[in-house]
Amino acid sequence: MENNIKPANFDERIHPELKENFLKIPKVIKAFEEEKIPVMRKGVTTMMSLRTKYPDDNLEVSIRKIPGPEGAPEVEVKIYRPKEADGKLPGLLWIHGGGYLFGNLDSAAYWPVCLADQVKCVSVVVDYRLAPEHPYPAGLEDCYAALVWMSKAAEELGIDVDRIAVGGESGGGGLTAALTLLARDRKGPKIFFQMPLYPMLDDRNITPSSYEITDGRNWNRETNISAWAMYLK
Repeated sequence: MENNIKPANFDERIHPELKENFLKIPKVIKAFEEEKIPVMRKGVTTMMSLRTKYPDDNLEVSIRKIPGPEGAPEVEVKIYRPKEADGKLPGLLWIHGGGYLFGNLDSAAYWPVCLADQVKCVSVVVDYRLAPEHPYPAGLEDCYAALVWMSKAAEELGIDVDRIAVGGESGGGGLTAALTLLARDRKGPKIFFQMPLYPMLDDRNITPSSYEITDGRNWNRETNISAWAMYLK
């Protein structure tokens, strides 16, 4: 399929406040090689750990292992609950980003924590299996298992079962949309609200932005194509 879309010039389009630091980033991000993903995860995890964290002083924080999908391992979740809140609270199942290849519980250290504190909800972050070792639908099934557990454990967690939301960013945003559809199709737990942030939704790579974003200093066309290939196999 031919297109006439020119690659975006990020040096010209980046916001002035970000430009100085952005220009220091080497143009090295290109298509991922499957055999190098396990090693790359260490570097990506370190990078994610440097991102801004939201303070959790006002929250009760716990980590639990819950039943996974049938025939699959247990799933680890991290739970944030406001210390001072009374009664049943809204629940948020948060799915971390990372292009379906990267990320873990610790990389989701801002939005689910911030929302638990400011909205006064119970945030449950799910540590789903990652591609390429575990391609589709492994990660999605882990998220569904977490949603089912969250719904069943609503009384114990102090969650209003009629106000459970799902949210996530990037690959987690894609899983947010997929999970919402899956829960509907299986007539599973009802989702009150979904919040996919810059979601990774379309594996076809035919949109204008999929041709426009080629700069090697950020997630780009090459990385997107290779990540989708590993996720979908």
